[in-house]
Amino acid sequence: MSIIGVSPEVSIAYESFGAPEDPPVLLVMGFGAQLLGWHEDFCRALADRGRYVIRYDNRDCGLSTKFDDHPVDMGEFIAAVSSGDLPTALAMVPYRLRQMADDGLGLLSALGIEQAHVVGASMGGMIAQTMALSCPERVLTLTSMMSSTGESEYGRSSPEAQAVLFAPKPADREGYVAAAEKELVWASKRYGSADTLRELAAESYDRSYYPAGIGRQLGAMILSGSRADALRELRTPTLVIHGLDDTLIDPSGGKRTAELVPGAELLMIPDMGHDRPRELWPRLIDALVSHTGPDGRA
Repeated sequence: MSIIGVSPEVSIAYESFGAPEDPPVLLVMGFGAQLLGWHEDFCRALADRGRYVIRYDNRDCGLSTKFDDHPVDMGEFIAAVSSGDLPTALAMVPYRLRQMADDGLGLLSALGIEQAHVVGASMGGMIAQTMALSCPERVLTLTSMMSSTGESEYGRSSPEAQAVLFAPKPADREGYVAAAEKELVWASKRYGSADTLRELAAESYDRSYYPAGIGRQLGAMILSGSRADALRELRTPTLVIHGLDDTLIDPSGGKRTAELVPGAELLMIPDMGHDRPRELWPRLIDALVSHTGPDGRA
């Protein structure tokens, strides 16, 4: 694991897999999740297919830069947004998805990579979309996985999933790890595993327990608004992947993304929720390799 400056204000923690001379694939993680969410074995399996794989911590997560000078109370933020008090909500959050996208592009620049295939999951899909929209010349292909367009009527969470997402997590390690199994509410119905969720929670807690960043990342998602009009003009080759079991971001979010982006390919996967079960890795990796081209040149 390395940490590198990507701008005067932000340093990003990252890991890479495979040969640097192979075509680069940048993996962008989602809301509140560290780079560990892209399992090391998944990254190595993709690298074994001839890709130079880079996973990283978004700002305010893991070992990347934290914005401690801008505390956000999630309850107050949600109340402000729900009541329509946007000036108050806007004042709470120091950045948007565009700045998070700039972090990923800045990481590529710091690594001497001019262009890359960009794969984002959940909030990471929103960041990846923003990368392609803001700097299309740097994104060879886009893969938007279990994500949406920023339109409130698509990709809604079920009430049960939303309750788990916004519930305060225990501060102690034992409680934090035990609470992870609640995330089965949005996992694959067939392959979801409480043991897998607890294992990731334990690893994440030990590496960097940092709940303070969650409110700022949530604000970045909500306040960045809809990308619908911009996505209609996107010309980057795009693959949209969504699990049919997803209750955190309803499959309508993926369908809408593919509907808007001209020429986008839509892959709806049975037995996949808002997760990437190991049993589905071969299919996911095949899809990514196919989408990025036989030689990684799209």
